[in-house]
Amino acid sequence: MAIFLSRAAKQKRFRRRTVVLICASLLVHLLAFRWAEGRLGVPAWRNPSDAAVTTVSLVSLAPAQPAVPDGAEATALEPVAPPPKKTRPKKTMRKEQAAATPSEPTIPPAAGMEAPGTSVEAPPLLMPEDAADAPGENAAPALVADNAAEAAEAPESKPAVPEAAQAYKVDLPPSARLDYDVEALVKGQKWHGGGTFRWEAGADSYSVSGEAGTSLLLVKITVLNFRSEGRINQFGIAPVLYSEKPRNKSLTQTHFQHDNGRISFSASERTYPYQGGEQDRASVMWQIAGIGRAEPARIVPGAEIDVFVAGARDAEPWRIRVLGQEEITTAAGKTAAWHLVRAPRQKSFDQTVEFWLAPQQEWYPVRIRYTSPNGDSLDMTLAGIER
Repeated sequence: MAIFLSRAAKQKRFRRRTVVLICASLLVHLLAFRWAEGRLGVPAWRNPSDAAVTTVSLVSLAPAQPAVPDGAEATALEPVAPPPKKTRPKKTMRKEQAAATPSEPTIPPAAGMEAPGTSVEAPPLLMPEDAADAPGENAAPALVADNAAEAAEAPESKPAVPEAAQAYKVDLPPSARLDYDVEALVKGQKWHGGGTFRWEAGADSYSVSGEAGTSLLLVKITVLNFRSEGRINQFGIAPVLYSEKPRNKSLTQTHFQHDNGRISFSASERTYPYQGGEQDRASVMWQIAGIGRAEPARIVPGAEIDVFVAGARDAEPWRIRVLGQEEITTAAGKTAAWHLVRAPRQKSFDQTVEFWLAPQQEWYPVRIRYTSPNGDSLDMTLAGIER
């Protein structure tokens, strides 16, 4: 038992001595490491923000002068200019490039060639916002002037000046309300609707207004919306104010200033001299009807009538030609009517305007048709007369 205890004590003392030696060795190594760190520059664990910053100053030196060969005179050297900086050519706008490129000029649509109540900015038929969400693959009809974009960029031409109007004998039709069946042909598809003209003629004044549209399900699409009013004088109809309201656009007004002798526009800064006999898009048809009633001999095949017509933004001369007499089928039956046309100029994008005046129906327009260059058309046929 004594021997066993003696061995246990010896083992305990040995373990203590071993631990002491290990701790002493670690202490000696640590002290040596710290001493070596200061002496030999061993990197220490520091915060990166405490790192030393080295500052370098750059000093520009004068360029070295080239060596002068022996025997040559020393001359003053001029500084050499740096090579020019390459610059890329500025990109020009597409519009400017188009103007610089020689091409055939685009002829803007003539004033008055659009259906009354519409303009170049607003095609005759426009799809309403709520019609866009209607079911079906076919969109609502839109008679669009083919060159609407080109007309916006085309340079303005010199305004036409009206010639002295010829005085015609005029006997205007009696006041009436005329209802029409409307058919629009757009990209080969037909759309149907209705419209109304209200014509009022007094002893020395008149007014005519028009409204028409087509229907898509329960949505009505306005086609025409206009009004013309004014006086009746020695020239027949003498407009004072013409207004139209294209769909989704502001109301425009054309003023015939009789006293000041000029025609002006709310939608344009252009002005034209007023001499008497000038018409607007809505009144011109009724002026021709009054001429036919007063002097039927003037309305014969091949006859031409020149009228200066103002639209929403400008004006120009119209030449209306009588094509001949045709039989027109209306809701009341068949009737004979004179077919007149205002054809567009060559190489233009104007609409063709046609109307049929029926002598047996007080020379009322029993049919009206507007045709675009792409084949789209707006056709109105008399459905009824209320006097």
